[in-house]
Amino acid sequence: MKILLVLAFIAPALLYLAAWRVPGRIATPLLIAALALHAGSLFMATRSPDGWRFGFASILSATVWVGMAVVWLEALSAGLKALRGLLLPVAAFAVMLPLAFPGAELGERAVRPLFVPHLLAGTLAYGVLALAALHAVLMAVAERALQTGSGAPQGWTARLLEDLPPLLALERILFRLISAGFTFLTLTAATGVFFSEQVFGKPLTLDHKTVFTLISWGVFGVLLLGRGLWGWRGKTALRLTLGGFGLLLLAYVGSRFVLEVILRRG
Repeated sequence: MKILLVLAFIAPALLYLAAWRVPGRIATPLLIAALALHAGSLFMATRSPDGWRFGFASILSATVWVGMAVVWLEALSAGLKALRGLLLPVAAFAVMLPLAFPGAELGERAVRPLFVPHLLAGTLAYGVLALAALHAVLMAVAERALQTGSGAPQGWTARLLEDLPPLLALERILFRLISAGFTFLTLTAATGVFFSEQVFGKPLTLDHKTVFTLISWGVFGVLLLGRGLWGWRGKTALRLTLGGFGLLLLAYVGSRFVLEVILRRG
């Protein structure tokens, strides 16, 4: 039984790696199969005999699953094709993380009315904004390749930038992702306020998770405002995107990593 459990996590990882190494037409069915098996492994990772469990590994795995699902749904967009080469090896690693770090039992929190909407909105926010951060990295690589003027990119850079559209098109895709992620992050913060009131009896608990989430929300809000009012773009947009996502990682994934791995607490 334990061997079957391990295989449930290894199989999607191998499919992600296979999809990474083969041409696009062959990669699509492999990616669909990997996403289906990844979803099954996520269910197995979060389900326990006593209810539900969750931790930093499950959050990262679910985040990557959302990102890969967006890449697959936007497969016809040349702008997101390049992201596939960046995200697939990450997905192969993330899908197996819950095997080593199963997380903590959620207990009675899982049956609270707003828990599922809060968790769903948070996972979607993480997934879409993680994709935006990876997209920002891709844009930075493309900008550097254009600015150096040392000829055509070679090796992994050439593979990464294959079929890449112009930077202005990449920028439009980036802000579409940020806008969607900011919407989900707003829903996460809003449902978190009411969920906190159900659990703790007060609408807002200013712990490190809440503080980092609100700061991240502010960074992305300022970025979208600056884009609309002053046309922010280029390095400013890329730095704020990566900074905002870094803060979002610290909000939950980072804190759960410290508790589960460093401090060995649930």
